[in-house]
This record gives sequence, structure tokens and C-alpha cells, in this order.
Amino acid sequence: MTKSIKYIVFCVVIILFSSCYTRKSNNFLQERSSLPTYEKSVYENYALQINDELVVRVISRDEVLRTIFPTPGSGNNISYRIYEDGTVDFPFVSRVPLVGKTLREAEKILTDSLTGFARDVNVKMALKTSTFCVIGAAGRGYYPIYKERLTIFQALAMSGGMAESAKFSQVKIVRTLPNETIIKSFDIRSQSIIDSEFYYIQPNDIIYCDYSTKKFWGTSSYTGFLGIITSSVTFALTIWNLADRKWGQ
Repeated sequence: MTKSIKYIVFCVVIILFSSCYTRKSNNFLQERSSLPTYEKSVYENYALQINDELVVRVISRDEVLRTIFPTPGSGNNISYRIYEDGTVDFPFVSRVPLVGKTLREAEKILTDSLTGFARDVNVKMALKTSTFCVIGAAGRGYYPIYKERLTIFQALAMSGGMAESAKFSQVKIVRTLPNETIIKSFDIRSQSIIDSEFYYIQPNDIIYCDYSTKKFWGTSSYTGFLGIITSSVTFALTIWNLADRKWGQ
């Protein structure tokens, strides 16, 4: 019976040690040869998509233009949606095709369209529907993209950060492009994700963090670890004694 008890204790300890959360399993910005290396990538500006809503500011001395395009935040917040055919219906101009364009490209297109009414036109645009979504072991909800280059770390900080039970090696970004939806999967622990294709968040991105298989047993503190060992061993011995009594009758 002594050998059997030792075997049970040994198995429990092995399981618990393999389930501990460590710096290697959970820390960001690590430089280890065992982690994947990601190439640097050129930042790509967001391309406008169907159903995006634009807030437009037209700067001009022409009073008519200033009336038709009121200053955002002035109490008359007007947004312009990109229709299914990829165009936007702006005042004074016919349907303007903007799907697939960046905000800077869209500004120039509308500026050129309005120069027939006033030569001193300057157009500024912003995306009203500029949000990203987080689900899984890093929180849950929609959050605003408050600047053009929002990093994955800043996005996760807004959602409350990744739980210790998250699978840091398999973070996913679901990204909708004008003609397809792609999934980017990466190890967020690697320092090489900085300036890689995984580093910056775009509007409509979904960040998904799965839970690790260690979630049930996992612990990051030695106090908690010892507590789990003690409880598990006590439980195993109790079961063994009850079974031994029953078999001994």
C-alpha cells in the first residue's frame, strides 16, 4: 500500500508542476530561440468597407458648404454610410465610390469633387464606426480605436489584459477585408511581433484568445501551488483509505 500511495502522490505532483504558469508561458516581449520569429511589415492603412460610416468636416469660406457640412460635434452630427455598391451619397455631388480607399484617399476624392463649388475647400474625414472586438480569455466587448496606429498590447490593455489562463501562444485576429475574411494567428510572447503584421489593430478586428488546457489546475503563486498539492494529496489519501476499508471488510 505504501508504494501505491507514493505512486499517487508522484502522479499528482507531476501533473501540478506541468500545469504551473511561468514567466516563459505568460510573459510578453520574450527573446527565446524556441519562440517564432516574425518579419517586419509595412503598416497598411485601413481600406474603407461597405457599411462604414464617415464623419466629414469641410473647411471653406463658402457659407453654403459650411451649412451643408456642419462641423462635427456642433450638435448636428451627420455621418455618411458607404452603400452596398461601394459609394457614398454626399450633398452637391453624385455618388462617390469610396470602398477600398483609405481615409486620405477619400478626403482627396471628395475635395476634388467639391472644388467646382469653392476653390478653397479642404476635407477631413474620420471613421465613425472605428471599433474592435475582444472575446475569450482577454475580456469581452467592443472598444474604440482612438488613434490610427493602435497596437495589440494597447488593445488588450483596454479590454483588461490577458488572463493567466489564456493561451499566449495562439492569439488570433479575425480581420475583414473588402473581398475576404482572414485569420491571423501568432504567439504574443515573442518580441518580434513589434512592427510585424500582427502588431497593429484595424477597425472591425476581432481579437480572440483561447483558454489554456492548464486552466483547471493552473496557478501562478507558490502558495496557491502548495495549497493545490496539499488538497490533492489529502483527497487522494482519503479516497484510498475509504477504498481500503471497504475492500478490507
